[in-house]
Order: sequence, then C-alpha cells, then structure tokens
Amino acid sequence: MSDNRLSVFKTYKLYVGGKFPRSESGRVYEVTDSKGRWLANAPQSSRKDARDAVVAARKAFGGWSGATAYNRGQVLYRVAEMLEGRKDQFVREVADAEGLSKSKAAAVVDAAIDRWVWYAGWTDKIGQVVGGANPVAGPFFNLSTPEPTGVVTVLAPQKSSFLGLVSVIAPVIATGNTAVVIASAGAPLPALSLGEVLATSDLPGGVVNILSGRTAELAAPLASHQDVNAIDLTGADASLAKELEIAAADNMKRVLRPQPAGRTDGAAEDTDWSADPGTRRLTAFLETKTVWHPTGALGATGSSY
Repeated sequence: MSDNRLSVFKTYKLYVGGKFPRSESGRVYEVTDSKGRWLANAPQSSRKDARDAVVAARKAFGGWSGATAYNRGQVLYRVAEMLEGRKDQFVREVADAEGLSKSKAAAVVDAAIDRWVWYAGWTDKIGQVVGGANPVAGPFFNLSTPEPTGVVTVLAPQKSSFLGLVSVIAPVIATGNTAVVIASAGAPLPALSLGEVLATSDLPGGVVNILSGRTAELAAPLASHQDVNAIDLTGADASLAKELEIAAADNMKRVLRPQPAGRTDGAAEDTDWSADPGTRRLTAFLETKTVWHPTGALGATGSSY
C-alpha cells in the first residue's frame, strides 16, 4: 500500500427526516478536542433546519405513537445492537469529545448501550406502572392509560456528549413521542454519528431528528414553535432555560427542567448520568387518558355481565 494516499475525512451531517442533509444555511463550525485540536467541521443548523425537523417529527408521530409498545422495544433494542457493532468508533469520538482515556470512554459507551437496552425493556411496561383501572361507583369500567405528548424538543447535555445524550433521547421515543434533538454545541460528533446508527436500526425516519449548532440559536424558535408539544431543557443554562420556559408557555408546552441535587439554578451539568435513571423521564412526556365504559345494563335480578 502507498504511504502517499490522501486521508478521507468524514463529513458530518444533520439527521432530519431519516436523511442526512447539510445545513440549509451552508454554515459549518470547527469542533475541537479537549486540547483544542481540530477534529471536524460540524453543520451549524439554522432556524429553517429546526422548522424542517419539526415537520419531519410531526409527520412521523402518527405511525410511531400508533405502533405497539412491543414493537418500539424491538426497535430500541436494535439500536443497542447497532451501537455494539460500532463501539470502537464511538469510543474514539467520546474520548476526543470529553477528554477521556480510551478505557474510560469505553465504559461510557458501554453504559450508553446498556441504557438503550434499559429503555427498550420499559416500552411495554410503563403503561402498567402509571396506568390502571380506577374504582368508581356505578356500573362502569374506568381505565387510565398513558399516551405520548407529541413532538418533543430535547436540549442534549453539553458535557456528557453520549451517555447523557442517550439518556435524554431514549425515554422520549420509548413512550411513543418523536424528538427534535439539539446536540451538545461543543461536542456534537457523537450525536451526529448516532444519527447514522438510528438510520440503520429500523427506526422510522423523523422519529429522531438531530441538529448541531448554537444551542440558544436553535432552542429559541423551537420553544415558541406552535407544533412542538414539549421541551426538555437539560442542556440549557439557567438564563437560557428561563427564556425558553417563557416562550414555551405560549402554547402550554410541557417543560422538563431538571433540578440536580445541590443545584438551584436549573443547570443539569453535574448530573450523574451513570446512575439508575428510574422512570422519571419516561413519565415526563406522557399524558393520561381516562376512558369510561358501561359494564352493561342491570337485569331484574341485579345481575350484569
């Protein structure tokens, strides 16, 4: 083999509607590692890209929310399978993004894969945990069932570029929502590579849409977007989170603003993403639908079916 061959650098692209477009604006920005060394040019998404992502997420919502919970679990497990096969790539990207040794980065990637499996197992169980039959007076069945909220904007953690990213995306789609994700501004490469995995893992196009760029620039129009139903502010600092909450109130979006132990400013950057995630994020973007149904008319003898 020739030692004079040219290196083929990877071109990172957005993931919107199951496709890989460049930013509509044509802009890119430099991504560097923890020591300031250049890694790649990432697309700098525009407001138009954000609007396109919402359109794609809304289009995908009906099919994804209407799929069986068991099927959604199969798809999420397939994501874990695909990540397992590309583990080496993600170890390199996480090590560069977060300044970790290869061994520590490998542990982070393993935890992220396990996190997908965790949420895959919850897809057909969360309904039994938060739903159920309610005792009522009268000849009625009264059943409460959780349903997905809709299109959710997710501001991914700024520091935990992969495990934190997976921890905020997986519960949103596990419960039948679709997502528009704003990747970590400083470390977007693991998120953009995740789009390549999602595209080959049976996940319908548009269920997850991944944007890179300036978090505040993209979050503002999404927080005020009338077709976005909820927003997760994990990756926003206290000042930005307050602005986005005000904008989100215009169409009464659900807002998840984490409050880690010991913090009062709303920032989530010291969250321990390796801890047991519990069900909080699963239930954050679910709505409860209650249905009444008659048990049948009482006969003369007082019997009913």
